[in-house]
Amino acid sequence: MSSSSAASQPSPIAEASPLSLCAREPHVPADRLVAEMVPPPRFDSVRFGTYIPDPNQPSQTEAVQVLESFAAGLGGAHASGGGKPRRGLLGFGRAKAPKTPAGPRGVYLDGGYGVGKTHLLASLWHATPAEPSLKAFGTFVELTNLVGALGFQQTVQTLSGHRLLCIDEFELDDPGDTVLVSTLLGKLVDAGVALAATSNTLPGKLGEGRFAAADFLREIQGLSAHFRALRIDGEDYRHRGLPQAPAPFSDEQVTRAAYATEGASLDDFPGLLEHLARVHPSRYGALTDGLKAVCLTGVQPIPDQSTALRLVVLADRLYDREVPVLASGLPFDRLFSEEMLNGGYRKKYFRAISRLTALARDARGLVAD
Repeated sequence: MSSSSAASQPSPIAEASPLSLCAREPHVPADRLVAEMVPPPRFDSVRFGTYIPDPNQPSQTEAVQVLESFAAGLGGAHASGGGKPRRGLLGFGRAKAPKTPAGPRGVYLDGGYGVGKTHLLASLWHATPAEPSLKAFGTFVELTNLVGALGFQQTVQTLSGHRLLCIDEFELDDPGDTVLVSTLLGKLVDAGVALAATSNTLPGKLGEGRFAAADFLREIQGLSAHFRALRIDGEDYRHRGLPQAPAPFSDEQVTRAAYATEGASLDDFPGLLEHLARVHPSRYGALTDGLKAVCLTGVQPIPDQSTALRLVVLADRLYDREVPVLASGLPFDRLFSEEMLNGGYRKKYFRAISRLTALARDARGLVAD
């Protein structure tokens, strides 16, 4: 049965048709972008105590200890002095802050994909003794989207009263955006905001086991003195002792599961890829609002790099929100070509494979025995 015919055959076990990602074209107002700068649902409950260091990787235990101390040091008055700063949604009326004290005001978590950097970054956010409205957490892409929505100066005003800004997956592969965010971070450091970040690898830096600290510190230029790099060694925790990616199901199984699962979506994979090209990646989180599962028929190799990078963003948003993904067609570890996996964005593609594989495991219970 073809993917298109499978997706069009309703099951008698369902009372209503499943949702469709392709039918959604969300619009995200700027105030939502600000309000959603918190750890995503997958990391709501993570804490330093729930991070299980690999006993064979002492750097993981050391990172927890350093970050716990860093969080404790962010208590009390705002680093710019004067106690709690005035704040509003867009930060209007906030007095100009004096320069921050000398010394590192940031930490950079340096390690490969799947070693728990985001877990630790979110744990730092949760452990920092400040109201949620005085802490911000987002990916590099989400931060650049905030600048695009509010403008540079307004973004500085919005975030300059915060105690902490956490940036996950700092993008080193776009020089323009790197300069923009580096300039923004400089303003925030001057305002007394503490920083924490993780990053990906620069294109062309393909050595096995190679980390990104040197690239990160070089690319942020004058900010490097404000960061302490914490090396976190280890293998991808999502695959420690776990089986290989589960085999895909049939089109019929995926379709029946979509009709049987309340809040599930059902889309043909090639059609979804085309739809993603029409929706800005800043809206992919909103694209998944309310979904309990994503069902995809006809998964096939990604045709080009632009499409692949869009799928990486969607995979990140689904993983953050713990949305299981049930699919037919090819297994997720065959999505990207050898050329892509050996190219400059390899780290992103391996992360996407890792996360989609984890979500595919989560989805196995949707299929009736």
